[in-house]
Amino acid sequence: MKPDAIFINCGRGPLVDEAALIKALQDGEIRGAGLDVTEKEPCDPDSPLFAMPNVILTPHYAPTTVEAAARVSQIAAENVIAYLGNGNVVGRIV
Repeated sequence: MKPDAIFINCGRGPLVDEAALIKALQDGEIRGAGLDVTEKEPCDPDSPLFAMPNVILTPHYAPTTVEAAARVSQIAAENVIAYLGNGNVVGRIV
């Protein structure tokens, strides 16, 4: 990543090598990080991430915004209508 990159993870914490991320942040290899998830949840209170001024941590809260809830509701309603109409739904896994 470029030195001015800001790493964002709001998906799954274990997908990221947290030790490597911490090292990259400490060494200035990247500019910062915004994390809604961490490798272990809840995050270890002794994690260096809490003390880093270039890190923003949130409590795995991204999917609970008003916008996200509205979008989930919209998709669910559209899928019910589609299923009743033609049996096809968006994102169906077979």
